Parts: sequence; C-alpha cells; structure tokens
Amino acid sequence: MENTKEKNELLEWIKAIGIAFLFVWGIRFFLLTPIVVDGASMMPTFENGDKVVVDKIGPKLTEYNRFDVIVFEEKEDTNYIKRIIGVPGDRISYENDELFINNKRYEEPYLETYKKELIDNGTLTEDFTLEEYLGEVVVPDGYFFVLGDNRRYSTDSRDPRVGFVSREKVLGTAKVVFFPFNNAKIIK
Repeated sequence: MENTKEKNELLEWIKAIGIAFLFVWGIRFFLLTPIVVDGASMMPTFENGDKVVVDKIGPKLTEYNRFDVIVFEEKEDTNYIKRIIGVPGDRISYENDELFINNKRYEEPYLETYKKELIDNGTLTEDFTLEEYLGEVVVPDGYFFVLGDNRRYSTDSRDPRVGFVSREKVLGTAKVVFFPFNNAKIIK
C-alpha cells in the first residue's frame, strides 16, 4: 500500500513538472523570448551584453510603429536589434542631424545623450535620403526602414546588405532590459 502511494505521488510530481515545462516553453516560444544584445549599434539605449525581453505576440495583434525597437532576422542564426524610423509610405531624410519624415521634423530624445557626447563637433547621423541609399523615394509596403541608435557605428537600413526590413522577418519588439540589473529598464 505504501509503495503504491509513493508511485502515485511520484507520478503527480512528474505530471506537474511536465506541465510547468510545457507552460514555460509555450511562453518562450509564442509570447516572450530573451535575447542578448551583441555589439554597440544601439548604444546608449542598449549596451553590449544587455539581456532583453522580446515581445513576440503583442505586435502581431497590433501594428509596429515608428520608433519601436524591434528584433529581426537578418540571416539564419543572426538577429539584429534596431529602431523603426520609417513605416510603409514614409519619405525619410536627415539634414543637419535632424530627422524628417514626410517633410516633417521629428524629435529623437533617445539620441540626445550621444549628440551631447560627440567630441568632434560632427553630426551623429549624416545627411541622407532614402533614394541616395536604397534607390527608393518611400518605404515600400510590407517593409520598415530601421536605424541603430549609435548611428556612426550601426549596420542598418542604410547598408544595402540590410536595406528595408520585411515585416515577415520581424521577431518582435524589445520591451525590457532585465540584466545586468544596474541597466534594467523599460524601453519606450
């Protein structure tokens, strides 16, 4: 009798652990996933080695917006983290370190720290238009124009090897830095 009770208890524990494992796997696979930032292309927003939570489901239920920070698949086993600057139909240009979308000037408060730290009196973002870099006047349907926050040292849509990012390659939005603890924050 004692042996049967122990077997039943063991079976219950195995079931509970199995259900917990499936639950955690489901959340990670379908809803949220952690990534590690590799490189300095998104500084000062993200530092090299930051661990970030990527929301995989939220943007699929709504739309991606200008200035969302997204993670997308660049090539097999290589993901990039960048900021959406242009959505379909946008005309993008930079003049004197200022962003213009559809001929309207936009503030980029996430860049102010870097702009103040420039020691060469140059600009953080060089002057350009979409047409100069990618041969298009506007961002095509189904695509985004993305930039890293560390504009001088970022491989992003300005590089023809990356170019416009297909919505289909977007894995989700980066919402939270959770490690290291001294850099933990919610991304806006």
